[in-house]
Amino acid sequence: MLDFVRNNRRLMLLLLLVLVFPSFVFFGVESYSRFMDSSHDLAKVDGRAITAQEVDNVVHDQSERMRQMLGTNYDPRQFEGAQARQQVLDQLILQRVVADEVAKKHLTVSNERLLETISSIPAIAQLPKKKDGTIDDKAYVGLLAQQGMTPEQFDARMRFDLATQQLSSSVGATAFVPKSLLDRLIAIRDQQRDVQALQIKAADFTAKVNPDDAALKAYYESHKAAFSVPEQAKVDYLVLSADALAASTPVTPEELKSYYDSNIARFRTDEQRRASHILIGSPKEAPAAERQAAKEKATKLLEDLRKHPETFADVARKQSQDPGSAQKGGDLGFMGRGALVKPFEDAMYALKDGQISDVVETDYGYHIIKLTGIKPAETKPLDQVRTELEAELRKQLAAKKYTELADTFGNTVYEQSDSLKPAADKFKLTIQSADNVTRQPNPALGAQNPLNNEKLLKALFSDDSVKNKRNTEAVQVGPTTLVAARIVDYRPATVRKFEDVQAKVREGYIAQQAAELAAKAGAERLEALKKSGGADGFGAPVTVSRAKADGLAPKAVEAVMRADTAKLPAYVGVDLGADGYAIYRIGKVSQPAQADAAQRQGEAQQLGQMLGQSQLEAFYEGLKDRAKVKLLKPATTTQAGPASDAGAQ
Repeated sequence: MLDFVRNNRRLMLLLLLVLVFPSFVFFGVESYSRFMDSSHDLAKVDGRAITAQEVDNVVHDQSERMRQMLGTNYDPRQFEGAQARQQVLDQLILQRVVADEVAKKHLTVSNERLLETISSIPAIAQLPKKKDGTIDDKAYVGLLAQQGMTPEQFDARMRFDLATQQLSSSVGATAFVPKSLLDRLIAIRDQQRDVQALQIKAADFTAKVNPDDAALKAYYESHKAAFSVPEQAKVDYLVLSADALAASTPVTPEELKSYYDSNIARFRTDEQRRASHILIGSPKEAPAAERQAAKEKATKLLEDLRKHPETFADVARKQSQDPGSAQKGGDLGFMGRGALVKPFEDAMYALKDGQISDVVETDYGYHIIKLTGIKPAETKPLDQVRTELEAELRKQLAAKKYTELADTFGNTVYEQSDSLKPAADKFKLTIQSADNVTRQPNPALGAQNPLNNEKLLKALFSDDSVKNKRNTEAVQVGPTTLVAARIVDYRPATVRKFEDVQAKVREGYIAQQAAELAAKAGAERLEALKKSGGADGFGAPVTVSRAKADGLAPKAVEAVMRADTAKLPAYVGVDLGADGYAIYRIGKVSQPAQADAAQRQGEAQQLGQMLGQSQLEAFYEGLKDRAKVKLLKPATTTQAGPASDAGAQ
């Protein structure tokens, strides 16, 4: 089963992306621009275009959400380059064809299912509640506004997303796993083989290699790439970012007070109450006689508690039929309004601290409630949240300032392209420098360094930048970060002379030849062992399986598990390259004890999900065929040009 996953990794990743990615919630289906020049069309689905601008918008939205989620761990490079953009185009095509199928099948969901799903979203479930327990409308509208949506838009998108899930789940649910197939896959996965290893090391053959100058020069000529020095450049660059602007953006006391007042609901905690209760259970659908008996029992307990209120906890432990609180003496902890059913809550809020209620009827039965604590409503003062609010407000002001400056920054570095100094002076930025910069990202610079950005490197090593030492355009390396760079000193790629690397050439040649000699000797030894069946020179036996390597290299495990064991002992050889050659003697094949029923059920479910996902992918491909999807051009680059790129934020 694990082999199936490994061998179909690309398929699994694609299907997981389709199933998990909340596409329709964030991107919609029909809210696409229809007024772009057709030269920017990347694909067509049933004659309707998907444009490069749509791909740009989705890439930007994905990047921004990941930046917010990951903070300093965010790496913008994962959203750059042709591969990332092509994946987004594939997503948009899939959304379009699935949307059409949902419409054709007239799939929909009930209002009750929609409300239940929306209410279960954590960000929404945590919103303030009204007295009747429903979500505060103002808070709900505000949360959606932060995502650029109205309640109507969000409802429509969620409704469509749920309808889409019906489509995918109905297709995936048709898969099933025959018992014979499950048994066979488990047997293959868990099979164990006892193995002994015989290592033939390449190092043992180095003394037999005595190269002459001709051999070394031939090796040098055929491996020049190993002795080359890539093109490098010394680079100056400027960074305009909202984060840097935030550090230098002042916040006045008046601005801070206004921001605090407009967000005061965040710092207000409603009154909470702590209660204990005794439940005599009797659900509302129980016979009337049973309900009456439960009420009478609760009434009798209440009479005793009125006389001895100090015994409430002991009575709760012995008599309460609420398994969650009985062992804690009926304690329910502190709760705010909306956490409990209304009759219980109304009775609890009518009590004074330490007071015991009358018998309270709910759908669960009959309760006796004791109020054990009150936390009054409170609002954190400004001084207590000053640091947090200052950082938030500074970030907002900086983002606004960044938006205002982005266009001008891009135009300045583009129009005065012979130097970064005018832009540095105008925007009060520091010109930074780096040496040994290459076309490929350099891990030594750090993942967050803008000179590791694929798009910036491409601009930096363009012909115009290299030959004329001009500034690059202002390149977006993050949602709120622009960088312009220029080459100060350029060193083209070179191949080091044979005389300068002769020692390394000799080392490489000897290692190569020694490995070849070891492999040859190993192959000969393998053939002899297959004939003789001997065990001389082998190490102690170890037990390996597809799930347990026990020190063997992955390449060796694969060879051992694929070997024909119809006749034992069996032998298999593995070329380990620079490490030489290894021969493995397989002396025993066995099966472990059969997995328990629960484990087998879990594995059957897992395999069924895999098969269902495979069927779902085939279904999606069929939808694409019927929708006559046409790829017009690869989604390799953004639509923004030199000037618009800087101001597209």
